[in-house]
Amino acid sequence: MPRWRALPEELDPQVREFASQLRRLVDRSGLSIAAVADRTGYSKTSWERYLNGRLLAPKGAIVALAEVTGTNPMHLTTMWELAERAWSRSEMRHDMTMEAIRISQARAALGEFGPNPPGGRNGKSRGAAPAAAHPPTQPASTYSQRPAAGSGAGAHSRPPSGPRGPQRPAPSRGGSPDGQRRKRKLTMFLAGVVGALVVIAAAVFLTDFGKDDGGNQGTDKPPATPTTSDSKLPDGVECSGESCAGKDPEEMGCGGTLATSPPVDVAVGAAKVEVRYSKTCGAAWGRITSAGPGDTVEIRVKGQETQTAKVNGDFDAYTPMIPVKNVEDAKACATLTDGQEGCTK
Repeated sequence: MPRWRALPEELDPQVREFASQLRRLVDRSGLSIAAVADRTGYSKTSWERYLNGRLLAPKGAIVALAEVTGTNPMHLTTMWELAERAWSRSEMRHDMTMEAIRISQARAALGEFGPNPPGGRNGKSRGAAPAAAHPPTQPASTYSQRPAAGSGAGAHSRPPSGPRGPQRPAPSRGGSPDGQRRKRKLTMFLAGVVGALVVIAAAVFLTDFGKDDGGNQGTDKPPATPTTSDSKLPDGVECSGESCAGKDPEEMGCGGTLATSPPVDVAVGAAKVEVRYSKTCGAAWGRITSAGPGDTVEIRVKGQETQTAKVNGDFDAYTPMIPVKNVEDAKACATLTDGQEGCTK
């Protein structure tokens, strides 16, 4: 039985239940992850992510798994739809959290520009004029005393019509220097915040653009650098002919629907050994199923280096590839731990 890893603790309960159901189906079928990958057309690496809760399986993979395991696809796709909604909600919460973090970091980098304190530095207002040493003299009255026209006792100057207090200076039209500086700083701060938000929006757009159709970040390995002979291969196929020698057929995209088995296979004890061949990749590999831990399988092609694989915790295994032009030139052999051996013809 496969030894499953513990599912991530942060998984949504609905997604956790769905991943657990997929594991139960695989366990009940008796297939290894490699066999599931080979029969569904989805890579072994992808199924490891699906079954370990690191990626939500696409609907096509779920339908294919139902066919392979003899499960009602209607019930399984219903569970998938519920898990897909829960996965989308989790991604939305994650995106909102990351956006809030980016905005906080942008604000911290720009700094907060607030108005100056009322007293400025050391309690003194910047740009304020120093206080006058003496209070200003009282302004002279508009009316001044006139000398008497004669020497009569009733002769006296004309008194003013009424008292007049000190006049207030007219307010400045341009405002105080401190107010102008505060306005300039506020304008600069707002311009910086707007610029930061534009940068964040661009980053989020580019991140979303890099996601695949299912809304998940692409996690598959980048394709190997193609050789001249690989330049016209189908999408997902990363090698052909000699460039496939010694490489994993699932990781190179040569398995799944691109692989076939000749009608001849051989039973060795309880195990079955067969040749797998991909015309697109121009390569073959050996596969053993219903085997036990320690059993081995190898693929042989005249003039090529033999490739071997050993069964571990699963019930089957497959070898790396050998380039071959004709599948009839390839032969798969099995050796069991009890000493039994057998090869395809």
